[in-house]
Amino acid sequence: MKKYLFILLICFGCNSPKPTNVAKTEVNDLLDQWHKAAAEANFNDYFNLMSEDAIFIGTDATENWNKTDFMAYSKPYFDRGKAWSFTALERNVFIAEDGKSAWFDELLNTQMKICRGSGILINENNQWKIKHYVLSMTIPNENSNVVIKAKDSIELALIQKLQK
Repeated sequence: MKKYLFILLICFGCNSPKPTNVAKTEVNDLLDQWHKAAAEANFNDYFNLMSEDAIFIGTDATENWNKTDFMAYSKPYFDRGKAWSFTALERNVFIAEDGKSAWFDELLNTQMKICRGSGILINENNQWKIKHYVLSMTIPNENSNVVIKAKDSIELALIQKLQK
């Protein structure tokens, strides 16, 4: 009897990783749900998909928030009933061999035109959570000089402040 109990514990007690294709589907679904929750201004759904110690890095150089700070920043947008609307145009998902973490990059259709998102997810209690997310605007190479000129005075002051 002890032998069978031991075998059952091994079979069901192991936290073996899910097959990669299943994990990729779960990560894709979670990211789609996350973007949908923002588009529908569903504050709780949006932030429940992030780990408690999540980090969100926005498009402005000063936007590097922990979850609590990002919630405070975002709440007025969600309260207005309109946060932001991002739709994935393309996404690449990678799963760690142990099945406990994943990373991705995505091109997004947004109100800012095409943006890039990238991030890391962790599997907490058999549930994926966004741990780290970086949003950046894409700049066509032929327009780089125009963009650099537009942000020059603002970011020059920030560079000087950060170098001190």
